[in-house]
Amino acid sequence: MRILLIEDNPALCQSLKKNLTEGGYLLDIASDGTEGLDMALSIFYDVILLDIMLPRMDGLMVCRELRNRHVEAPVMMLTARDTVDDRVLGLDSGADDYLVKPFSLKELHARLRALLRRGSRGGPAVLQAGDLRLDPAAHRVERDGQEILLTSREFALLELFMHCPNLLVTRAMVENHVWDYGSARRSNVIDVYMRRLRQKVDGPYPVKLFETVRGEGYRLVPPPEKK
Repeated sequence: MRILLIEDNPALCQSLKKNLTEGGYLLDIASDGTEGLDMALSIFYDVILLDIMLPRMDGLMVCRELRNRHVEAPVMMLTARDTVDDRVLGLDSGADDYLVKPFSLKELHARLRALLRRGSRGGPAVLQAGDLRLDPAAHRVERDGQEILLTSREFALLELFMHCPNLLVTRAMVENHVWDYGSARRSNVIDVYMRRLRQKVDGPYPVKLFETVRGEGYRLVPPPEKK
């Protein structure tokens, strides 16, 4: 799962980066509202963690603009403002949850799992393609009822394909979704991860779900539903 943290406190950013990465999440960080909005509009995120008091554009404005631009990722406000009016204002701006600083990391993880169980607004909480099933909240993948153990990057890669079955997923899309924003990567690393993922998801099964589109990328093609 990929999370965007929009927060201008460097110490908190580093603490959350370490904790969430160890918890199996991929985390991008923006230090002001304008940068965060640009990132949220250009990359798919499973959850957005959003401070209210931000430079350049405050969190309430960012959240309203995300909803105006039809970004449906769940938004959790992280803020020291703890009055009822403040919470109502945050939720009315389009946020899905509101966590008051200082907060327990245990509670943050529980709330993240709850948001992931709900899924994006109007979208399924559990993704399915044929006999392949991915549960973001439980961080679990099954095929034909058998669990498939994936690394955090392999999980994020499969989740990307599960969100857009039958559609071409380009190498650029994979880079944007699976690697940290702005991080360097070797040219062949995508092929390495795709090979590992296909070995785990397709290798033991007679029906193959992945296709290679030569020179362009890959496609997940679920089998037609039986009538």
